[in-house]
Amino acid sequence: MIVKICGITALDDALAARDAGADMLGFNFYPPSPRYVERTTCSRLVNAIRSRGFQVTLVGIFVNTPPDEVGRILDECGLDLAQLSGDEPPGDLARLSERAFKAIRPRDAGEALSQATRYGGRAAPPALLVDASAGTGQFGGTGQTGNWEAARILAARRPILLAGGLRPENVAAAVAAVQPWGVDVASGVESSPGRKEAAKMQAFVRAAHGR
Repeated sequence: MIVKICGITALDDALAARDAGADMLGFNFYPPSPRYVERTTCSRLVNAIRSRGFQVTLVGIFVNTPPDEVGRILDECGLDLAQLSGDEPPGDLARLSERAFKAIRPRDAGEALSQATRYGGRAAPPALLVDASAGTGQFGGTGQTGNWEAARILAARRPILLAGGLRPENVAAAVAAVQPWGVDVASGVESSPGRKEAAKMQAFVRAAHGR
């Protein structure tokens, strides 16, 4: 079970996430988010993480950013992948090729399958991130739980990351219900918006792995 801890803003949080057993770390480039990081900050964090020899996948989270700009930020910051979390058309994903995957927020199984057809063609995992459906203008990090049944149907067809309201107390149930390729958490392991809590990250990873 792959674990992605998203919304990293500080080096001590990044190191604690990796020590807890996270496989992927996310850095948010959406300015309205309380987890937003500047490019220079992200580059500094990535350099510090890489210098320690950690084998971890580093992901930039973008909302309606032009794909050429996304590619530049990936290169400048030394990130592995882009997560497109806005209202991007399929063409934006295609222009980034295997460097990006799409976050979707389906309200039901039919919508999940339709969005997977539009966005889920990436060959390597994750094919998609399945998040909770939120209000207009909200692009994740809300703490709301997603539609696990819709996610389960997709997880049987594609390697997905499951997000949306996950925390140490419910992630084991989510894994059992959905059987995703991986799980994604941000607010569920925080002490305050944008700052992570080591004990919560450790508990989350243990629960995700069924320990």
